[in-house]
Amino acid sequence: MTSFSFLRQMLQDVRHQKMRTLLTLFGITWGTVSVALLVSFGEALEKRIRKNQRGLGENIVIAWPARTAMPFEGLGKGRKLRVSEDDIQALRREIPDAVFSGEYERGKSSFRRERVRLTPQMSANTPIFAVMRNIIPAAGGRYLNDVDVDRRRRVIFLGDKLKQDLFHDEDAVGKTVMIDNTPFLVIGVMEKKAQDSSYSGRDQDKAFVPESTYRGLFTERYVDDFIFQARDAAQVPQVTRQVYEVLGRRLKFDPKDKEAIGMWDTTEGEKFFRVFFGVFRAFLGIIGSFTLIVGGIGVSNIMYVVVEERTREIGVKLAVGAKPRFILGQFLVETMTLTAVGGVLGFLITLAVIAVFPAQLDEYVGTPEASAVVILTTAALLGVIGLLAGYFPARRASQLDPVVALKLA
Repeated sequence: MTSFSFLRQMLQDVRHQKMRTLLTLFGITWGTVSVALLVSFGEALEKRIRKNQRGLGENIVIAWPARTAMPFEGLGKGRKLRVSEDDIQALRREIPDAVFSGEYERGKSSFRRERVRLTPQMSANTPIFAVMRNIIPAAGGRYLNDVDVDRRRRVIFLGDKLKQDLFHDEDAVGKTVMIDNTPFLVIGVMEKKAQDSSYSGRDQDKAFVPESTYRGLFTERYVDDFIFQARDAAQVPQVTRQVYEVLGRRLKFDPKDKEAIGMWDTTEGEKFFRVFFGVFRAFLGIIGSFTLIVGGIGVSNIMYVVVEERTREIGVKLAVGAKPRFILGQFLVETMTLTAVGGVLGFLITLAVIAVFPAQLDEYVGTPEASAVVILTTAALLGVIGLLAGYFPARRASQLDPVVALKLA
């Protein structure tokens, strides 16, 4: 019998068993929606958290000079360590596999713009700092450059929220801000970014100035912290060890003394999230799969009922010469077709839910989307479950004895 005959037979069965067909479609559709939406929302949440995490910077380590916890070469423990710009230059020379920037921080300077007076956090650093910390200038402006540092220019780069507080809706680039009665020229404003972690406040609330200008104005000699970024994330442990060795030699402390220089390795968080979301995606997929499996069990049960109802028909077909594989194929085609229709309906509902998902929630849970992973995962599960749901009832039908089938009918 041709595929057209299979289809015609199936359509006849659908017309005679409308309720059974609707129940079958509902089970598959609901299962498909469950799997697709759970996996979509899981991916969206992962992307949002990763984006927020990278607002601080990618593969960076933030380091703070602290106190020694071990005696070294006759020197006692508890000594306070200070890192100067010369030490940062030594790190750059001796560790070519990473980039470094010192950072000076100040939170008590008065910012004045016309009638607005604020005391925001101020960070003094070098041009590479913006690259490491994912600080991107908005159109029309720029970040600090080497010329600013070399010439000790009085220029300032503003976080987007700080700019709004100082200038409101005015264009800030090219305007002047008074810092402790010293004029600074605004050269750029940060483009808005997602950032869920920080070590001295969000970048949106900060002002950034050249470190050389800061040292001249406030007579600071030692950095509050420094940041480094390895050329490759895999090199972070090696670079970290070299930092302890170089500074240990220059500042006279044991390189094994991890308390002498406190460090926050952001790559450790990246490793954690990689494992966490791998397990999280698997968990959501399993939960959704169970729903789809329940739908598949419903389909299988309904198909067993169909086999019972059509026992006479099956007996007649077998008696007149129909081969078991024809009976098997007939029921499999019917089950897989209904499964495919239910799957398509499920995908359409999923796309509709994604389309109307509120954009305001993107900041918290991300925006779900029907990615290739979602579609392929759901389609694969749907195919396997549909095949299994239809195979066992179909095999039972194909193995009926014609004489027994006609007697039972």
